[in-house]
Amino acid sequence: MPPTLRNVMTATATAVASVAALALTAPATHAADTTLDYVALGDSYSAGSGVLPVDLSSPLCLRSTANYPKVLASRTGARLTDVTCGAAQTKDFTESQYPGVAPQIEAVGQDTDLVTLTIGGNDNNTFVGAMLACGTAGLVSGGQGSPCKTLYGSSFDDKIDSHTYPALRAALGKVRAAAPNARLAVLGYPWIVPATADPSCFLKLPIASGDVPYLRALQAHLNAVVERAAVESGATYVDFARTSDGHDACKASGTRWVEPLLFGRNVVPVHPNALGESRMAEQTMGTLGLG
Repeated sequence: MPPTLRNVMTATATAVASVAALALTAPATHAADTTLDYVALGDSYSAGSGVLPVDLSSPLCLRSTANYPKVLASRTGARLTDVTCGAAQTKDFTESQYPGVAPQIEAVGQDTDLVTLTIGGNDNNTFVGAMLACGTAGLVSGGQGSPCKTLYGSSFDDKIDSHTYPALRAALGKVRAAAPNARLAVLGYPWIVPATADPSCFLKLPIASGDVPYLRALQAHLNAVVERAAVESGATYVDFARTSDGHDACKASGTRWVEPLLFGRNVVPVHPNALGESRMAEQTMGTLGLG
């Protein structure tokens, strides 16, 4: 073999060996991680309070292992951090709700891809206060008239406008600032009472016939304020006004999404059951376009 050709072949073999050695020693490359980093914030409607089994990672929060965030994460493969907590108010996003329970906003950050939440129903004791007040008035009146509306008038609505709305705007603004790259979905509350009184429901939900539309209008007002604050904060509002209609607490088990005040199947009354939490997950996924 001529010297020149021998030299070329030797150089080529050396180059090939060097490339092979580099390939063996180079660090392996991986496909980009496309898993959603998902953080769930919010109150008992997000925590699934009352739906068994209970998530024992934070017993004080009455968080369920079957709440809508866990259903959503399971169906989408998202990486979930769930800090939802029963009885949470907007202030609990930035304050410790219970000893050992960190402010919820600490769970979100620059790398968070998705945040969902329900909040506002516990501010000013709106839900619990109105249900107990109207339930008591309904029992006293034997279910007749509108004693709760007569006693309380616009007081619940006034507090929603004067206190809940600005608190919502402030809380959502802080979540947005803490997780600037995340999609933020704010869920409305599914219907608790039907549009009109159902006499057969009085034993389960002792609200006077005239106060049923009063409470329905109160919830519609709260949801409207939640939607307004969500839109103004650049969040997506998940609306249940249509999809939860006909699934209120007066409907039969298997149809209702929310349990009644009395004789329900949940540990915590007037809250979504497992079916309701599942439907909340589905509506949220559909609104956000998550498969």
